[in-house]
Amino acid sequence: MMDMVGKVRQALLASGHEDSIAEFPAGTHSAADAAAAVGCSVAQIAKSIVFRAGEHVILVVASGAHRIDRSKVSAAIGQPVKTADAAWVRSKTGFAVGGVAPIGHDCQVTTVIDSALLPLDPLWAAAGSPMHAFRTTAELLIRLTNGTVADVRQA
Repeated sequence: MMDMVGKVRQALLASGHEDSIAEFPAGTHSAADAAAAVGCSVAQIAKSIVFRAGEHVILVVASGAHRIDRSKVSAAIGQPVKTADAAWVRSKTGFAVGGVAPIGHDCQVTTVIDSALLPLDPLWAAAGSPMHAFRTTAELLIRLTNGTVADVRQA
């Protein structure tokens, strides 16, 4: 069975994105850790937060500098969402919390890209483990995920 970093790499390459996955042995568990490892601002970390709408996975990709407003996520997708626990995230997506990538999931996901990411370049997103991230842009993330852009950050 392919590891999750391999799944992300395969999804990147299948979409025409370069293989920009890098390994960071110190870890990228939090946005601050990832920014320090990568050498960018916390805002440039495209964190993946999983919510659930019933049994459906809602993935929000947002700047590491912001918290997510769940009511704005609900408004963006047109249905109520709640925070997903780590076991549910892993059972649905295949990813452990801390390494959830925006692509390569084991299931169908609805993706919302926070509009705060649009002016930032480059972005770094988790690549399947807490020690891997890939370099990308907001435009590519939108294309890779077929994501909907919305303002979902807390005011």
